[in-house]
Amino acid sequence: MPSPDALPPALARSPVGTHVKVGRGLVEEAVPQARRLGAEVMQIFTGNPRGWAPAKPDPAKDAAFRAACEESGLRVVVHAPYLVNLGSPTPTTYERSLAAVAHNLLRAVQTGAEAVVVHTGSCVDEGGFAAAMRRVREGLLPVLDALGADGPSLLLESTAGQGRSLCATVADHAAYLDALDRHPRVGICMDTCHLFAAGEPLDEPGGTTDTLDRLVSVGGEGRLRLVHVNDSMDVRGAAKDRHQRIGEGHIGVDAFRELVAHPATAGVPLVLESPGSRDEGDPQIPLLKRLRDEALTADRRLGARSA
Repeated sequence: MPSPDALPPALARSPVGTHVKVGRGLVEEAVPQARRLGAEVMQIFTGNPRGWAPAKPDPAKDAAFRAACEESGLRVVVHAPYLVNLGSPTPTTYERSLAAVAHNLLRAVQTGAEAVVVHTGSCVDEGGFAAAMRRVREGLLPVLDALGADGPSLLLESTAGQGRSLCATVADHAAYLDALDRHPRVGICMDTCHLFAAGEPLDEPGGTTDTLDRLVSVGGEGRLRLVHVNDSMDVRGAAKDRHQRIGEGHIGVDAFRELVAHPATAGVPLVLESPGSRDEGDPQIPLLKRLRDEALTADRRLGARSA
């Protein structure tokens, strides 16, 4: 991830974008779509998000994609397939999950993406948490060690608390990170809808600030490396992963105002996964940019007063 000191002021505060469709291709569709939307960061799937078969890379197109993103100043993150569950006791699912994570990390290198997001999964069997975390550890640590100091990050995205989640609340991140020896290539992807669904008080005044403070305390400085910015169709603690447009759900705009103003999100990409976020003319990217610019103005005023 670029150093905030090396970025323009607005992007140092937090680049804004959305998940885009690859469709006809990375260069043919993903990049033009991101440009039309005014995105500063985009999230992509490198293959079918609901299947195991890996897509075949095309070195020439990967190179063209990297060049196009560099020219446009676009940052890129990859999302691993939804089927991945590194805590699964089923050998086939576990082995396919590990292979999918490794493949997507390789695709991140090939496409110039800075990180791969993976869902933290579930233990499936009642009482099987410890065994599931051993599987996570034994499978992921060799993969992480192979990345090297300059490799992409693997970002842990907690779930909404449904089923037997391995990680849902802020506090749950501690055990997951500990299982991976708090590896330097491991980061956190905070999904606002997921945390809210798991019971975090993002809808309360100061609740988002408190949640981020606790996330930094649990994960450490610099561990938060991506935010999925989604409102929620359902109330706090509902354990339902149903994203809503920003300001039209139960979380509310004020929570996102706190989010973009928090020191922990400085330089951290904000990626929308909400309904309509990749439609031309949708107001959500401009809204987040406006909130970010308000936070930047407040930073400058605070700096001027303290100078």
